[in-house]
Amino acid sequence: MGPHLAVASHLAVNPLDASSLLAAFGALGIAVVLFAETGLLVGFFLPGDSLLFTAGLLCVPGATKGPQLHLWQVLPAALVGALAGAQVGYLIGRRGGRALLGRTKRKSLLEGVERAEELLARYGHGKAIVLARFIPVVRTVLNPLCGVLEVPVRSFTLWQVAGGAVWTVGVVLAGYGLGSSIPGIDQYLLPIIGLVVVVSVLPIVLELFRARKARRHGGDV
Repeated sequence: MGPHLAVASHLAVNPLDASSLLAAFGALGIAVVLFAETGLLVGFFLPGDSLLFTAGLLCVPGATKGPQLHLWQVLPAALVGALAGAQVGYLIGRRGGRALLGRTKRKSLLEGVERAEELLARYGHGKAIVLARFIPVVRTVLNPLCGVLEVPVRSFTLWQVAGGAVWTVGVVLAGYGLGSSIPGIDQYLLPIIGLVVVVSVLPIVLELFRARKARRHGGDV
C-alpha cells in the first residue's frame, strides 16, 4: 500500500466501529481510544467494550479475516490507555470543578453524571469506581466527578487501577477465549459484537428503569 492509500485508509476509519479502528491503528488505537473514553468527556461515544472484545478475537491466529494482533501488544496498550485516561480524567475534575461537567448539554452525559453520583452514594468510592468501568458513559464521567468531589487521590488511584485491570484484561481474554474455542467465529463476528454492545449498555437501561420506577413511586406518596 502506497503512502497516499495508507493516509486515505486512516482518514476513512469509522471511530464507532471497533473492527475499523483496529484495522487502521492496531494496538496503538486501543490505547488512544481507551484514553479518550475514560479520560476525556468527548470520548463517551467511543466503543470501549466492543473494541477490547474484538481485539481479543483478533489475537487468535486465523480466527478472523481481520488484522492479526497479539496479546503481548493488546494487553499493555489497553492497560496504559484505560489507567492513564482515568487518572487524567480525575485530575481534570480536580482542576476544572463541577463547571466542566455543568457546561455539557448532551443528554447522555448529563444522565451519566446522575448515574455516577447515584453509584458513588450507594456503593461508596471503591466499589463504585470498579463497577463504573463496566458501564459505558458512566466510566467516562465518574473519573472527573471523583476529582470534583475530591475523592482522595490514593484511594481513587488504587481502585481505578484495580477496576481498569479487571475490565481490560477480562474483556480482552473473553474475546480471545471465545475465538479460540469456536471454529469459524469470523462469520458470527458482527452478531457477537452487537451482543457485547447490548450487554454493556444493559446496566444503564436497568438503572434508568429503576430510577424512573423509584421516582414514580415517590410521586405517588
